[in-house]
Amino acid sequence: MKRMLHFLQVLVAVSFLSVVAYGQEKAPFIFSGRKQGTIETVQKNGTTYLNLQQTARKLGLNVELFARSKQAKLTTRGFYAILTAGINELIVNAQTVKLSAPVLIDGGDMWAPAEFFELPVLQQSLAKEIAFTNGELQVERPYDLARIDNELLAKEDRIIFNPRRQVTWTSAQPNPHTVEITFPDTGIKRVENFRLKTGHISSVSIRQDRGNTVVKTILGKQGKHWTVEEHSGKIYFRVGRENLQPIQDKPAAPAEKPVAKTPQTNAVKTTSAADEPLPAPSVTDDSEDSIPAGTPTMAVAAVPEMKPTPQTEIKPTPQTEIKPAPVAAISPVHKKMRIVIDPGHGGKDPGAVRSRTREKDLNLAVAKELYKLLQKKNFEVKITRDNDTFIPLSGRSKIANTFKADLFISVHTNSSKNKNANGFEVYFRSEKATDKEAADTAALENEAMQYEEVHYNFVDALLQSLAKNEYINESSKLAGYVRNAVYKQPGIGIAVNQNSSVRQANFYVLKGVQSPAILVEMGYISSNKDRGRLTQSAVQKKMAQGIFNGVLNYAKNEGWIN
Repeated sequence: MKRMLHFLQVLVAVSFLSVVAYGQEKAPFIFSGRKQGTIETVQKNGTTYLNLQQTARKLGLNVELFARSKQAKLTTRGFYAILTAGINELIVNAQTVKLSAPVLIDGGDMWAPAEFFELPVLQQSLAKEIAFTNGELQVERPYDLARIDNELLAKEDRIIFNPRRQVTWTSAQPNPHTVEITFPDTGIKRVENFRLKTGHISSVSIRQDRGNTVVKTILGKQGKHWTVEEHSGKIYFRVGRENLQPIQDKPAAPAEKPVAKTPQTNAVKTTSAADEPLPAPSVTDDSEDSIPAGTPTMAVAAVPEMKPTPQTEIKPTPQTEIKPAPVAAISPVHKKMRIVIDPGHGGKDPGAVRSRTREKDLNLAVAKELYKLLQKKNFEVKITRDNDTFIPLSGRSKIANTFKADLFISVHTNSSKNKNANGFEVYFRSEKATDKEAADTAALENEAMQYEEVHYNFVDALLQSLAKNEYINESSKLAGYVRNAVYKQPGIGIAVNQNSSVRQANFYVLKGVQSPAILVEMGYISSNKDRGRLTQSAVQKKMAQGIFNGVLNYAKNEGWIN
């Protein structure tokens, strides 16, 4: 009898396995319009099931499996759920929730109906909009604003946005080639970087910055006049070569009998905001099994369905309240890019020392060469020290902020207990280091604080630790330009690894700088080869030239110079 029961159990298990295995497919996981890997799916009795563990990990949920009870527990802040194989009831935040189909189990995998991940309480806890549609699991941040189209016309270009709710904006022109529009307390559907390369608009960057949406546009040579205006429930950013007249409604065609004319809105071609934008600069290396680190989220009272808000609900702020100043009245803060060059260490702080070679001397020599190159190109440049002087780390960032710097470049030479360590690296600041080696490098450079007679006070340290670096993306971009230029610069003779030389770590000297900031590690003073190269005057000039070329390329791309 026992053998018969065992046989039946095996038969049922094999039968179930064949059902699950049959028709198993991989569905794209789409986050903010971009594919972030795939998840396994299966069809059974007309229901689409998603692999519970895979999907949970990608959404950032913690998941635990209990083999004996055939249960799974999923948790995140403000949410927990207990799912049991074989039944369609689950416990969510101490409440019973019914699904249209039961949870399945197959060996070490559990499968949940797709509708589970669309539960409003789960979406609210994750601050995400989730829908399984067209064979894809689509995940969006809750958003208030979406770019829906670009219109390229003969006399002007238009970037068109669709708001889900009432929004306001401010606009500014920090330099002759750049326009920035800020939508306060507004979430954008897509973070994008794309090029139009027309006479009016060269490129556009749309990013999320501390809960605000910021649209940064590099103007083309014919982009002399611009405006931001609301029309028919849409927001238009317009750039042209001549003064721009307000958008006019098209009049209705005349009828045979006199009737009241009803305004008709201009036809607006609406395309997906995800029309293959160029990828935004990567800040961290995220695994395929998770939503990208640092993704902004927003607390929401209730998660709406994946449907656009009806047009009648959109009530933009009246133009009189949000109308920006005329272009002619906007004066740039300063027309030339301001750059602070910071030779690391100095005075009583020698930095790393090997064979009578002191890091502070190498840093100063290259920094002074870089200073000369930037001055010749007509940048406004300041150097934190031009001799063997000690400056506290916090004092260096204060110099940059007082100068109202647009870029901050700290020049250093690396060191390691590993004698084989070598090569050029460039860092931007992040609380999370790329790896242990990056953390060790930051710790080494932060040791300069021991030479400060008056250490930074606790309140300042606390405030800085809580503050987010709003310039992290731009710093990452600048680091990439510098790395590429040094890699291409002949005559340096120091290795530049294209895959791992742009890194991130928590450098105190970069922490308080209110601009994009990078720390260059020119090579390893602990490496005989690197040290031998960096002590040569000709190599120091080549290194400065490489860094300069990277800064120049960044400035051109950002519209500071043509």
